[in-house]
Parts: sequence; C-alpha cells; structure tokens
Amino acid sequence: MQDAKQNFAEKLRKAMEKAGYEARPSVLEREFNTRHWGKPMSLHGVRRWLRGETLPDHRKLATLSQWLQVPLQDFLAEAAAPGAPRTDEPSGLWHAGMGYDDRKLFEIYLRLPVPQRRIAREVILAIARAHAADAEKQRES
Repeated sequence: MQDAKQNFAEKLRKAMEKAGYEARPSVLEREFNTRHWGKPMSLHGVRRWLRGETLPDHRKLATLSQWLQVPLQDFLAEAAAPGAPRTDEPSGLWHAGMGYDDRKLFEIYLRLPVPQRRIAREVILAIARAHAADAEKQRES
C-alpha cells in the first residue's frame, strides 16, 4: 500500500507541474479547496498527499482529476490495492439510458467553472423541489 501512496504522490506532483502549478502544499490547498464542493482540506492534509503518506477519498480524487486534467482511472490505478482490476467505467453506469442531449448537457456543465456549476446545481435543485411539491399536491387531491 505504501507504494500506491508514493506512486499517487508522484503522479500528483507531476500533474500539478504539468498544469503550471508549483507542487507545494499551500498551492495544492488553495487550488483544491476552490474547486472541491466538500469539506475543505487542511494544509497538513494536502501535505500528506504530496508526501505519499495518505490517499484522498474517491470524491477528492475526482476533484483532482478534473482540475489537473488527469484521467480519473490513472489516479484510481495508483490508489487501488495491488492486483485490483482497472476499469474505465464503474459498474452500474449512472448514464445508462440517457440520450445524446442529456449527455451533451452534462459535458457542458462539467466544463463550467465551479462557481457557475454551483449556481446551475442550485437552480436544478430548486426546480426538483418545486416539482416534488407539485406532485405531492396532486397525490393529496
């Protein structure tokens, strides 16, 4: 497992440098936290990623992958247990049955800067809440 952590740290440092960032904890903390929707990472936490002491969870890996333009499976391969099979798609595809227009919309959404994605997400959630409330009223009547 230590090799996986070290390999991930090396890949992370190289990806940061390739993207034009210094592979320093302060840079990683700032840039990661501006893009990640979850709980912010501490300077100590990202330092441990860069040193190969710990691995980020799958949500944080996804944020790193998107930010640094590294295929998620490359990061996952480093974080996987030795001998674990590599897959290009998770089982139970979330986009199964989705049409071309919907897939295109998701691609556009994912290219938006994080602040605009947050706005789009809030709009979609508001529409979904309104729809659920309307559906509930119809069931009651």
